[in-house]
Amino acid sequence: MKTILTGGVLPFGLALLLAACGSAPEGGNETAGNETTAGAGAGGNDAAHADEGAVTLSADQIAAAGVQIGRPLTGGAGTIDLPATIEGDPQGTQVVSAAIGGRVVSLTRNLGQSVGRGQTIAVIESREAAQLKGEVEASRARLALANSNLGREQRLFAQRVSPEQDLIAARTAATEAGIAYRQAQSQVSAAGGGGGGLNRLGIVAPIGGQVIARPVVLGQTVAADSELYRIANLGRVSLALNLKPEDAGRVKPGNIVTVTAPGRQATARISFVSPALDSQTRQVPVIATLDNGGGQWRVGEPVTASVQLSGSGGSTAVRVPTTAVQTVEGKSVVFVRTAKGFQATPVTLGDAAGDTVIIRSGLTGQEQIATIGSFTLKAELGKGEAAHED
Repeated sequence: MKTILTGGVLPFGLALLLAACGSAPEGGNETAGNETTAGAGAGGNDAAHADEGAVTLSADQIAAAGVQIGRPLTGGAGTIDLPATIEGDPQGTQVVSAAIGGRVVSLTRNLGQSVGRGQTIAVIESREAAQLKGEVEASRARLALANSNLGREQRLFAQRVSPEQDLIAARTAATEAGIAYRQAQSQVSAAGGGGGGLNRLGIVAPIGGQVIARPVVLGQTVAADSELYRIANLGRVSLALNLKPEDAGRVKPGNIVTVTAPGRQATARISFVSPALDSQTRQVPVIATLDNGGGQWRVGEPVTASVQLSGSGGSTAVRVPTTAVQTVEGKSVVFVRTAKGFQATPVTLGDAAGDTVIIRSGLTGQEQIATIGSFTLKAELGKGEAAHED
């Protein structure tokens, strides 16, 4: 009986014990599993937040992807690059014209040659020149006669032979003759003067410089006021620019312009910003003055001008190439270099200036950024986010 009872009780107790032991591990595993899942979820969110916007690339991968790294530009409010043309300084350019009509019998200077102020550079032959010079000779003769009569009357008046009235008349005639003579000389001087003959007038250079235009040829008959030469003092030249109205509003006299041509670079300054648009181009004409003491810049030469803009950027503005800016999820970002690759850093953009854009916030200017190839980094960032979602 004991054996049977004991045998009956033991299996029942063992069953209860096994049931209790089996249920306990299940509950414990569930709790542990929940704790593990919760812990993993919290750690995963922190890691995901830390890795948000990060692109992991080695130096070799960066080089292979063609990504170039540089620092933002600081200082100024930005620049704008545009084509320009070298022109003669308006204050140092002079048109030499024929004051009278006639035939061109001498041209002493050719294009590009230097000329000094007051040098005879052309001779015009005409009947008008003969008339002008003839009047000078005639007035000179009349003046000599009037002075002779005045001297005679002065002697006669001193000897009490002639009355004072005759002396006054002689003095008046001499004065009038002097006026007529000086007037005839002035007319010849205004027309040119000299020339080597009674029917010829020489045209002199009003300023020193270089001949930049000579639209006439020897033997050509020209009318009065026809252009014979154009002379420019090329010690200082001008830069002709055309700006869009929105850019011209940020350019002021005194702003610096960096002038670049193959093998040369110089600095000019804005001297004039037109208050009106050009009727044909609908742009704003701007003139910059450039020192040309060395003669390295030529009139008519095309160059590239980098114009400094004034504006809200301030003297400590941060600028980056437009190729460095990408749009991710509707936000502008710049990829900043990190130890593991790059970090997509949100930025606030300002005004564009040529091939750069002002960064109002998000960068200090000391970072290293992806200046070229940022689109590749944006693509890599998109791949990482897609993999994370999967």
